[in-house]
Amino acid sequence: MTEPMLYDLDETAATPSASGRPGQPSETHPGDTSHWRLPYSGQTHYDVEISGLRRRLPVVRVNQNLWIASFVMLGDVQLVNVVAGALAARLAGLDFAYLVGPEAKVVPLLQATATLLGHRRYVVCRKSVKSYMQDPVVVEVQSITTAGKQRLVLDGPDAQLVRDQKVIILDDVVSTGGSLTAVEALLAKAGARIVARAAALQEGDFYQDSDRPLITLGRLPVFVKSTP
Repeated sequence: MTEPMLYDLDETAATPSASGRPGQPSETHPGDTSHWRLPYSGQTHYDVEISGLRRRLPVVRVNQNLWIASFVMLGDVQLVNVVAGALAARLAGLDFAYLVGPEAKVVPLLQATATLLGHRRYVVCRKSVKSYMQDPVVVEVQSITTAGKQRLVLDGPDAQLVRDQKVIILDDVVSTGGSLTAVEALLAKAGARIVARAAALQEGDFYQDSDRPLITLGRLPVFVKSTP
């Protein structure tokens, strides 16, 4: 097994804010005018619209002063298909060989988007080494919000598949960009060439990286407890 690399990861520990409206395609760059830090006043739900499809999301607490609208596509066939169709339209003009994403919530979106783009394969970054894996490539990630180190893993055959190939990283929601960065580190170790980064939605304005623009379909707010 390839020796793991250590990488810092945290998707929910920054302070929020952002621009754009949910359901409107966007490419995110630093410097956007911020409108997406909202005061938390006991909200239980937040309504989002993506390509004409509306969903009511539960507002959940992630730390003492921060709440998010929880966007989960698992099990929602209509939502997965609508999001995949919108993202496929955005990615269709790009030259790449594989979509790559971290397990597990984005896996249905990877499948549907790859299908619409006519791709026969996509690649999933796993969170642990499995007994059936052959010479897996591993990076270790340290999260502020999760105790201890975690891993991202590519099975050896998947690592060979992406070596020297152009790939697009796809996720469901991007907050700080920590997960993207960890996937990038894993793909770099495997020798892949990243040509774009995409997600269904961006959360707040945590993600600020002009060198790594993010293709999204819209933006979710975060909710912050007011200080006296």
